[in-house]
Amino acid sequence: MTSERAWEVPEPASVLEVRLDADTCTVLRRHGNPEGPRLVLSHGNGLAIDLYYPFWSLLAADFDLFLYDLRNHGWNSVGPQASHTLPTLIRDHDLILEAIERDCGSKPIVGIFHSFSALTSLMSSDGSHSYAGRVLFDPPVCKPGRSQLQFDAAAEMTAAMTRRRTDRFRSEADYVDALRLTPAFTRVVPGVHELMARTTLRKTTGGEDFELRCPKAYEAQIVDYVRAFAALVDFDALACPTKVVGADPTLPYSYLPTFDMTHVLTVDYDFIPEATHFLPLENPAACAAATRDFVRLQCLY
Repeated sequence: MTSERAWEVPEPASVLEVRLDADTCTVLRRHGNPEGPRLVLSHGNGLAIDLYYPFWSLLAADFDLFLYDLRNHGWNSVGPQASHTLPTLIRDHDLILEAIERDCGSKPIVGIFHSFSALTSLMSSDGSHSYAGRVLFDPPVCKPGRSQLQFDAAAEMTAAMTRRRTDRFRSEADYVDALRLTPAFTRVVPGVHELMARTTLRKTTGGEDFELRCPKAYEAQIVDYVRAFAALVDFDALACPTKVVGADPTLPYSYLPTFDMTHVLTVDYDFIPEATHFLPLENPAACAAATRDFVRLQCLY
């Protein structure tokens, strides 16, 4: 692989538009092997599931992959900011699972989620019962007490930084240059900066510049919601087998503090050494291996 590998996301085998409400649809894409175990995947706040191609491409030969962007991200158009909330996204999650089963038939599903989409899955009251299992990469959760105070302070700082950052660029190359100087993205595999520009930017209405597909105000608003909900996850009430793969707890956190789950007996917990919160973009091979191992453990592969 060259130092600037161009990751080219292939065309999906099929596309399904899922109506979420009167204003919003999400575009569900199917990739991979339709005969394999069924996985549904989504992404972190402000990102896009196509950005994770270096990770999910390693699963495509053996798994039936269903990919979706959170509302106001990725392939989706931008809708009202007032509905860009955690409760709405939890409802979206459940509607997407229902659409997969309704249009593609009943089959065990394993959810593969990173960051905010992992929290959305954990907060779901109904959709979680549809899973045969879940693999969650560094979900933004915390426990009440001192860790919650630290988490809240970090979230407040992250939201403020998000609202201040540049969200418009003259070209994709300018965005790539900015990403290379961003500490949070220094560990990603070669080519991810360019892939991020292609998957998280779109042409402005006038067509002269590029802007973030998920507006920065929307991304910051979600961080505000994370502060309110991150401590509410009840790991003693999980409805399906769950594996959590965290960032290396010895590294400075790159987004929000990593919750140490070594004491949680209801989940299979591990972390990837030398990886930060963006571990699927930094060590996609290890993340794919963790996914395969978990699916095999559930006797689905």
